[in-house]
Amino acid sequence: MTEKNLLANPSKNRTPRHRAREFALQGLYQWLLNNEDAATVVNHIRAAHGFDKADGDHFSVLLYGTIKDSVALRGSIAPLIDRNIAELSPIEHGILLIGAFELKNNTEIPYRVVINEAVELAKSFGGIDGHKYVNGVLDKLAAQFRADEVAGNKRG
Repeated sequence: MTEKNLLANPSKNRTPRHRAREFALQGLYQWLLNNEDAATVVNHIRAAHGFDKADGDHFSVLLYGTIKDSVALRGSIAPLIDRNIAELSPIEHGILLIGAFELKNNTEIPYRVVINEAVELAKSFGGIDGHKYVNGVLDKLAAQFRADEVAGNKRG
C-alpha cells in the first residue's frame, strides 16, 4: 500500500490545521483508551509519520487543552447527548471533546468551521452515521458557547 492509501481521506486537500485536528484526535483516542498522561501522548503523536505537515502549535493547544478541560467539556456535552458519555465510541467522544474545546476557546475560528471540521473527522474516522450525531451535538453546543455568533448567522 502506498502512503496515500493509508490516509483516511486521501483525495481531500487537508490543511495543516486539519491535520493537527486529526493528530489531536489520535492523541485523545490514545488517552481515552490507555489513560496515559498528556506529555506521553504528545511525544508519541509528534513522532508519527506525517506530523511535520500538521500545525504543531494548534495540535498542542488542542490536545493539552482538551485533556486539561475534559471534565468541564464533558459536563457541557452530557446534557446534549442521548446516552452516557461512557457509551460513546472513543472516536465520537474525542471528536466531541475537540469540537467543544474549539467552540469554547478558539472564538477566532467561526463556529461553522469548528463544526464542519468535526464532521469531517467523524466522516473520516467514525462510524457510518457518526458525523450526523457529532453535527447535531456541536450545533446545540455552539448555541450555548457562541450564542451571539449563532444568532447573528440566523439573522443574516
